[in-house]
Amino acid sequence: MDLAERNDKAQRQVEDSNWIDHLARVGVLVYGSVHLLVAWLVVRLAFGDSAGSASGSGALHTLAGTGVGRISLYGVSAGFFALLVWQGLEACFGYRRDDVRKRLGNRLMSAVKVVIFGAIGVNALLLALGAGGGSGHGTDGITARVMAMPAGPLLVGAVGVVIIGVALGMAYYGLAQNFRDTLSEEGETGSSGRTYRMLGTVGYGSKAVAIALVGGLFGYAALTHDPQKSGGLDQALHEVLQEPFGGPALVVVALGLTCFGLFCFAMARHLDR
Repeated sequence: MDLAERNDKAQRQVEDSNWIDHLARVGVLVYGSVHLLVAWLVVRLAFGDSAGSASGSGALHTLAGTGVGRISLYGVSAGFFALLVWQGLEACFGYRRDDVRKRLGNRLMSAVKVVIFGAIGVNALLLALGAGGGSGHGTDGITARVMAMPAGPLLVGAVGVVIIGVALGMAYYGLAQNFRDTLSEEGETGSSGRTYRMLGTVGYGSKAVAIALVGGLFGYAALTHDPQKSGGLDQALHEVLQEPFGGPALVVVALGLTCFGLFCFAMARHLDR
């Protein structure tokens, strides 16, 4: 058996594997749960409670604040490592039915997700073990060091442009309902299918808005040469909260993140790899 045949066999095994299906479903359930917790933190922020960071890292720190929550972080970590394994296999062997160009693009995205899910999983595990982890309160220290470099503001601005580009891609993914490729036929049809599609469209759109806000902060930091203007989702939401429409806008963002979390639950039930 030559290399091409062995690779094709490995791709078929990954595609048809039941245990990978189970891993993916568990991971997607955890992913959705984290988004629901972030949505709750955004609602609290909208009504004046800023005790916790309204971000993924902040959600993990919130869980770490109680005994039961700290125990649940082991499950969160396991869920994200399940996502890591799934996307790692997809990056190596997945998307067999796609054409070459689309397959390479999808595998690259899966590789990026491996890094993201791995970082979140490690952070959750460290918090569960009481070893700390990132505070989840901004990136101005890193941005300040970049700003001090030659062409630093341009680099920071480029980061902002990339982040906004990711947001636009996610918005298109949601509006075009490309996520339907991840749902089984049962998950796409009937009244429940229409509900799932609505949740996916609104959810991805809301995530795109949240990511675009972060990109906007980096762009503003580059224009003003002020690294303290950059930051993550929590800082972006605090900036929005300062506006006259801030409170209602954050509630809308929270509702959108709730839709995404619920869509993840639907995706876990009707996953079609």
